[in-house]
Amino acid sequence: MNGTPVVIGVAGGSGSGKTTVVRRIVESMGDDHVLVLEHDRYYHDHPELRLEERAALNYDHPDSLETDLMVRHVHDLRAGRPVELPAYDFARHARRHTTDTAQSRQTIIVEGILIFADAGLRKLMDIKVFVDTDDDTRFIRRLKRDVAERGRTMDSVIDQYLNTVKPMHLEFVEPTKRYADIIIPRGGHNAVAIDMLLTLVRSLTSR
Repeated sequence: MNGTPVVIGVAGGSGSGKTTVVRRIVESMGDDHVLVLEHDRYYHDHPELRLEERAALNYDHPDSLETDLMVRHVHDLRAGRPVELPAYDFARHARRHTTDTAQSRQTIIVEGILIFADAGLRKLMDIKVFVDTDDDTRFIRRLKRDVAERGRTMDSVIDQYLNTVKPMHLEFVEPTKRYADIIIPRGGHNAVAIDMLLTLVRSLTSR
């Protein structure tokens, strides 16, 4: 790989369509040229707590994430050094004992609801994208995802949304929209906005 990687931050509320936007970037640039770093990998581990206690924690507050580690990893990747990414088990609310080795790529995508809440992480991004979708759509998507992919019950997802996800979104996620260079309304279904983003990404990576 020649030159410093282009770092793209993709933020937005839970269920906003960030994954769809990221997938479009990866498809456009090619798997071999893009590395995706999910902020969700960096949840703090709490082995001292029982499963029920871990499940009751607030996972939508910035303090729930080891963002300092993510910042170090992005620094290393920008310098061309490989990193060991933490892996997280969402059913157990705990980190796995194994890590995933990641090599630096031409484009690095940092994805998560709270990635713009940390000034140190924002400074490492060349493009900051906020995916903006209405609350009802986001909740339905989160409900379907957590039940199907993360082993959650419907009641637990609803309780978590009302108690932490929604209030934390209003307090910490929505305000970070002001840091975005590009806002994509209607999430991953906004083909025009995504095509404009892809044009910008290609121009930066071709320098």
